[in-house]
Amino acid sequence: MDQGKRKRKLIGEINVVPYIDVMLVLLIIFMATAPLLTQGVKVELPKSSSEPLPASDQQPLILSIDSEAQMFLNVGATASSPLDESALLAAVRQAMAANPDRDVLVKADTRVAYGKVIGAMVILQQGGASKVGFLTDPLPEPVGRRP
Repeated sequence: MDQGKRKRKLIGEINVVPYIDVMLVLLIIFMATAPLLTQGVKVELPKSSSEPLPASDQQPLILSIDSEAQMFLNVGATASSPLDESALLAAVRQAMAANPDRDVLVKADTRVAYGKVIGAMVILQQGGASKVGFLTDPLPEPVGRRP
């Protein structure tokens, strides 16, 4: 038989092994980076047994105050950089001008002085926030008590 004249038959199947490898690598990357994507400032919130607020359609405006009494606002690029009082007032005015009915919440560390939190609330009210709430963590449930 003549080896040169024999035609090769084409295989009409797709090799999916490389795609599976790529998907597994992407899965590992996303699993490693997901915990790093948490937004906000590290704040140790006080504990309370209050009921959670009802969910609204719009994201609330959150003022975070960390343990060094630095203030952060969750708006645009200012979410990751501390703001002084005048920059905070300008950012709050701009956010409240866009939607005056927006919920405003304060997320203050337990080690921050009470006067600093009150001063931040005054700035929020000067910026147009009529109602200001506080964020807290839920109380831990007693070990022996289960419903």
